[in-house]
Amino acid sequence: MLGAWRGLRSEAGGARALRVGAAADKAAMPIHMLKIISGAPETALPSHLQRVDSKYLQLGCDHANKYFKGTVTLSYPLIKLGNGTDSFKITLQDMENSCSRTSSINILLLGKMAKDCAKVVHQGIYTKSSPITASEIASTPVALKYTYTPLNHLTGGTTVNLYGVVKFFKPPYISKGTDYCSVVTLVDQSNVKLTCTLFNGNLDALPKIYKIGDIVRFHRIKIREYNGQIQGVTSIGFASLTFDGTPGAAIIPRASSKLYTFTDEEQKTIEELRVWGSSNLSISGPAVKLSGVQPKLYFDLTCQLIGKAEMDGSSFLLKVWDGTKCSYQSWKVPVESRDLEGDKVLIHKLRNLTVDILVYDNHVQLAKSLKVGSFLRIYSLHAKQACPENQADVLYIEFHLHGGTGYGRGFGVLPESNPDVKELKSFLDSVDLTEHQNVETVSSMELDSTSDSVSNSEVYLERCQQLSVTVLTDHQDLNETALNTILNNPAPQQYRIRAKLRTFKPQKLYQSIKLYCSKCNSLQEVPDGDDFDFILQDSAATLPNPELHNKLWYDSAVWNTEHPKQRTIAVHFVKHNEMVQEPGNCLIMVEGGTQKEIMKLTRRFKGVIPVRSMQEDLELLDLSAPFLLQGKIRHYGCKQCSKPKTIKSLHFLSEEEHPSWEPSEVAQILGIKPLQYAFVMEFTLVDGTGELNAYLFDYEKFFQIPACEVLSSDLLQKKMEATMNSLSSPKRKIDDLPWLECVIRSYTVRDGTEQRVCYQIFDTTVAEDVV
Repeated sequence: MLGAWRGLRSEAGGARALRVGAAADKAAMPIHMLKIISGAPETALPSHLQRVDSKYLQLGCDHANKYFKGTVTLSYPLIKLGNGTDSFKITLQDMENSCSRTSSINILLLGKMAKDCAKVVHQGIYTKSSPITASEIASTPVALKYTYTPLNHLTGGTTVNLYGVVKFFKPPYISKGTDYCSVVTLVDQSNVKLTCTLFNGNLDALPKIYKIGDIVRFHRIKIREYNGQIQGVTSIGFASLTFDGTPGAAIIPRASSKLYTFTDEEQKTIEELRVWGSSNLSISGPAVKLSGVQPKLYFDLTCQLIGKAEMDGSSFLLKVWDGTKCSYQSWKVPVESRDLEGDKVLIHKLRNLTVDILVYDNHVQLAKSLKVGSFLRIYSLHAKQACPENQADVLYIEFHLHGGTGYGRGFGVLPESNPDVKELKSFLDSVDLTEHQNVETVSSMELDSTSDSVSNSEVYLERCQQLSVTVLTDHQDLNETALNTILNNPAPQQYRIRAKLRTFKPQKLYQSIKLYCSKCNSLQEVPDGDDFDFILQDSAATLPNPELHNKLWYDSAVWNTEHPKQRTIAVHFVKHNEMVQEPGNCLIMVEGGTQKEIMKLTRRFKGVIPVRSMQEDLELLDLSAPFLLQGKIRHYGCKQCSKPKTIKSLHFLSEEEHPSWEPSEVAQILGIKPLQYAFVMEFTLVDGTGELNAYLFDYEKFFQIPACEVLSSDLLQKKMEATMNSLSSPKRKIDDLPWLECVIRSYTVRDGTEQRVCYQIFDTTVAEDVV
């Protein structure tokens, strides 16, 4: 309970903010802890004080001789302002009006009062500031009595406390930003459903939900209305407790914060929800064991991680076991021993009891953070049926955790205190490994169905391509909308759709790669090798200028070629700290070279800049040629938006402590507006209600392939071709094509004197999935 009647003034609306001025120092206002008995303070407050309700706090009003009673839901560290004044901030929640739109206020205390308050205020207790005698100090705080709102009484614009049974959930995943996101749908005895979208930068601060039927308690969950539906979202001070929903199980809270209260009355609430949930929810039984896995099954698996390895940018390998032996042959993912993290002896020892799981896309980052030896629960794991080429009679299983979060797909780490983990550990300890040591079955060997001329990576790639569909990378809050509805709605808007890809343009996929300028919004074709050769031949007519060799910031080497005709080539090696760097870190400038010669140099050096000699300095070639080449990638600049500078500008980059020679840095120092490689395609989508043409404009998210690398990689071109064939093929009926889950936006463009509505696919990714 905060009662300060000297200079309390409202500073802001919304979540009300009060400032206690430094003038309090003059009165030396002490802070006291009051013992609360039966809802009232043990020590009587001065009679002239009048309690003020949160809804009556007004901007600019002086609340002299008034006090506000509330719970400290959030406190910040004591800090010093620029003038040396101590500052302490807390958030108070009005206990009796928790559903009010102004049920919480922020308090900013200054000076001595801030220091005194910081010593005694904690989250979840009452505090009081008053000028009464200093001897009135409470012994200990008491547990709070929170008010919980049934799900059928929720209204938008409020912040409430609530209980619910988990009907559906998505394990935490990386959102579009840096936060983790978890989605959970709750129900209670009112039979009303509430879907909550929870964000936090700290994974441990999200609810620790392990299965459907778990019970959660949310404090300070914000309720909002969106598209006519009530939703829950995290707010400041959000906290959760999660309980096992099994009737009769121990009531042990899994807390998202270290400080929390839990009363005997709430224990009764848990027990009531357990009974209700077990009777009214379709709670699945025990997770499937590996020994019980059947082809084409989607299942939850509780297991132990014994090895892991990174496969490529969009997939990750997990080696797991649960003590039982898969009754089908399982695919062992080709991986180099040096790339596999884990105890190699143990991995070999358990080779006939482990299965390889490939996880994709948004699950990769979390998979990388897993510790070998931890216990996992993997949700909606797919046992895909497969067979080696030309061996239709041999059946085996591949295990995939596909991208996206549909159907609750994901995984979580279970603590060793979890009952399922205790049971699993006990079972693993009882397994007789000697029974499986000398039996070399086909399931423990790599199933390679191709000839020796095809690499393991190509086999792996080919198998993965057979599963490609799309998943959303964000906008999980959007509801699915039919295409005919979208076609009849005005623009601009965003939609979530589920459709099939009838056809696409261009059919020659390499033609979909364009160069895009983000400044002038222009698109252009990628120059071919003949254009580059012609520019290089033209520049070779100008001989290197000897006066421009061996400058302070670069060394030069010059030689003459004999065939097919004599040319003079000059290579200038950019120095760092007055020394030429190792080739892998060295930037070079080349005069007089052919395209073939320059491409050979890109394999050895960090980067290559084609240049020619002028009278006073080296300069870039025509911007129809790349301004920088790195590996097989050619970086181009926009002719319209670039204002090229002289090459000597690179001197400033070479003087940096750790020059990276990144294309963006080189472009900026040379006055180049870089062009970006992009996929530009047109998709014709159908869903049974209508047909819609949508454009794809993407750099690398959709195909999970950088657009800048496709033209120089046969393997990536094959992957892109296989992906599109799996999404749409003239040889397949429309009913046989997979469903695509996409996010599209509508927008208007002017076509002559008229405006027309166009549609663009965004925040959508191709992933290995079968719906």
